[in-house]
Amino acid sequence: MTDPFADQRPLALRARLNKAGFGHWNPLVPERVAAAIAPGRHGDLPAWEASLARLAELPRGILKPQGPAVCGGDDQTLAPSERTILRQVLFDLSPWRKGPFSIHGIDIDAEWRSDLKWQRVQDADVKLRDARILDVGCGNGWYAWRMLAAGAQVVIGIDPTLKHVMQAWAMERCLLPPAPLILPLPLEALPPGSGDFDLVFSMGVLYHRRSPIDHLMDLRNHLAPGGTLILETLVITGEVDHCLCPEDRYARMRNVWFIPSEPLLLRWLTRCGFEDVALVNSSHTTTDEQRSTPWMPFESLTNALDPTAPTRTVEGLPAPRRALVTARRGAS
Repeated sequence: MTDPFADQRPLALRARLNKAGFGHWNPLVPERVAAAIAPGRHGDLPAWEASLARLAELPRGILKPQGPAVCGGDDQTLAPSERTILRQVLFDLSPWRKGPFSIHGIDIDAEWRSDLKWQRVQDADVKLRDARILDVGCGNGWYAWRMLAAGAQVVIGIDPTLKHVMQAWAMERCLLPPAPLILPLPLEALPPGSGDFDLVFSMGVLYHRRSPIDHLMDLRNHLAPGGTLILETLVITGEVDHCLCPEDRYARMRNVWFIPSEPLLLRWLTRCGFEDVALVNSSHTTTDEQRSTPWMPFESLTNALDPTAPTRTVEGLPAPRRALVTARRGAS
């Protein structure tokens, strides 16, 4: 059987990093990726390897974002037996959190309508063409594919959740190159920021960080002078000194630490040395944007809201509101 992780092994990954202009990440990053997918690292790893190996036998499609979905190929490309294999492999990688995808006519209806958030990014009018982009907390790579389709020069995505990365690697085997480089790593596993990127995205990450200020500083350090941060995070309504620190869970999530007010979020960014800090969008998350589907059949936003008072979570806290902010690293 062909090694389904061949492109992620140290020798191949070093070559990919060199080609992308990130040779200075060698050998540290390939070694850490190898450790993340080492045998025994995760109980489902053998099954994921088998799934990716099955995809390697199928034809790949051309990336062509169409409407809300990241699309590739069409329903005429595969034989019926191949379509059956493709659908089963992709479904076995459920739950899908970000989407939608449409691969050879197989529609993956993910939990999040990521195209709605992507429209807010487009409203920010950031320059994606020819940009070198880091996508922190990239999940299954949905946004990374959109960035490439918009003309980005290089897109590197990182996410420590192996299941999400396996979905990203599955997409890489379904679509023809170029592809984003998705690594199963947290931000802390990268070499110290040396100003490598024109754009850094951090969407849906900040409130999971025990030290949000350290996270913002790390993001800034990975930006080139003049580069732009696109930050999306939970916020609350309130004044500049308001911040929510949940006692336990927030909207059924355990790992939520700090949810600032919008003015406080902007102050954090300014204190971290960002310039031209701007609030692009702030809106409540709706059950049209985040919901359970056959491809993500578990609890979603509906289950996190008080059924008698949907402006509150089941814990009695303000319902999820998200802000999209842009900020620029100065010349220093």
